[in-house]
Order: sequence, then C-alpha cells, then structure tokens
Amino acid sequence: MSDYRFYSRGKHTVALKRSDVNRASDLTEQGYKKEFEEVRASDETEALARFADIRRNQRIDQHNFLADAATMPLIGVLTAVVAFVFWRNKSIK
Repeated sequence: MSDYRFYSRGKHTVALKRSDVNRASDLTEQGYKKEFEEVRASDETEALARFADIRRNQRIDQHNFLADAATMPLIGVLTAVVAFVFWRNKSIK
C-alpha cells in the first residue's frame, strides 16, 4: 500500500503517490491545489474513493453542526422561559 496525496482544481481531483514529486509540481503549476488529506491505499482508484468518503463525512458533520447550532439557542430560550414560569408561580403562592 502506498500513501496518496490529492490535488484539486474545480471539481477535478487527482490522487498521486507521495513519492511522485515531479508530477505534483506539474499539477501545482497547472493551478491544482494540494489538499490537506492523505490516505494509504493500494491504488489511485481506492485512494479517490476514500477521499470522496472523507469529504462526504465532512459535509455531514458540518450539516449536523449547523443544525445543532440553530437548535441549541432555541432550547436554551425555552428552558429559561419554563424556569421563569415555574419560579414566578412559586413566588406568587
């Protein structure tokens, strides 16, 4: 198994073995951006499939985080309202 790095330009992604420095510099000169992720795989196809899985999981995590970020303040406000109502009823008696 080899270590692969990824280079992207637009929607096109290329997987290169870590040792392929010449092709990596050629891609960089052509406007490809080196991605942060690196994977260990048996060939380029498997490396690209694993990269796609990583990106899909990142999108899911981001979506879940944003969904939580929207609902947590609402839960906090509702909790405060309920606490206020109970406190108010207790102090009226």
